[in-house]
Amino acid sequence: MCAPMVRYSKLPFRMLVRKYGCDVAFTPMIVSHSFIESEKARHNEFTTAAEDRPLIVQFAAKHGTELADAAEIIFRYSDGVDLNCGCPQRWAIQDGYGACLLNKPEIVHAMIQQVRNKITDTRFSVSLKIRLHDDLKQSVEFCRRAQQAGASWITVHGRTKSQRYESVNLDAIKLIKENLDIPVVGNGDIFQLEDALKFQSHTGVDGVMSARGLLENPSLFTGTETTPSACIEEWISLSLSYGCTFTNIHHHLMYMLEKTLPRAERKLFNSYTSLASVLDHLNGMFH
Repeated sequence: MCAPMVRYSKLPFRMLVRKYGCDVAFTPMIVSHSFIESEKARHNEFTTAAEDRPLIVQFAAKHGTELADAAEIIFRYSDGVDLNCGCPQRWAIQDGYGACLLNKPEIVHAMIQQVRNKITDTRFSVSLKIRLHDDLKQSVEFCRRAQQAGASWITVHGRTKSQRYESVNLDAIKLIKENLDIPVVGNGDIFQLEDALKFQSHTGVDGVMSARGLLENPSLFTGTETTPSACIEEWISLSLSYGCTFTNIHHHLMYMLEKTLPRAERKLFNSYTSLASVLDHLNGMFH
């Protein structure tokens, strides 16, 4: 799976990773309140295409009616809605979104049920993406309550909200998987195909999700160690055909080439301010 990534997991990138072994892709996190209230926000935050499936739309929400109303808007254009219960950013927590919901299981329970009541099509999934509690018993109980409310599946990022780059707690994900009847997806430190296989073997999860790993190498699920030139070429083609901004095109390429370019050349490439300069550089690299 391709994780929800603010600014990055947009339509062109989702279409790219689907060509390289990614089965399911998420939109970036969308704040449900503004999405419901503003037509401009809906156009800016959510774009898709017929081939962009299976697609999960992730929302930041803090009330059941918000999540249900947002889900109703995107129901016909996606395969499921996901509630963000893991974003550790300060603004999200202060506004009642993301990881702060880990301590509000009753609100999460109500949000899942309200989506289920509004959208009765059982093919449409209602999922959560969470981080771990400091006390793993709380994590297990939180997930059990979500399951009881009707959650289709749960993605577990194997860190707490205060952890950034510490090692992923695979044993905690394994414990959650063993205590649930619904599918569990694992997330964290998937940078190579071998990482995904080891992750699944250790935890028994039903799927694996990557974020930074896919940014650095959109073809990682095919087993390549670095981004191949064909993948970079496809990114250029897709991003131009879908009307990406230069900033978005450039930032993705900076990630993709980070492990390939020598430091001095990488510094030069990252300094470019025009698409023409970027394309000239790539043409020189790949002849």
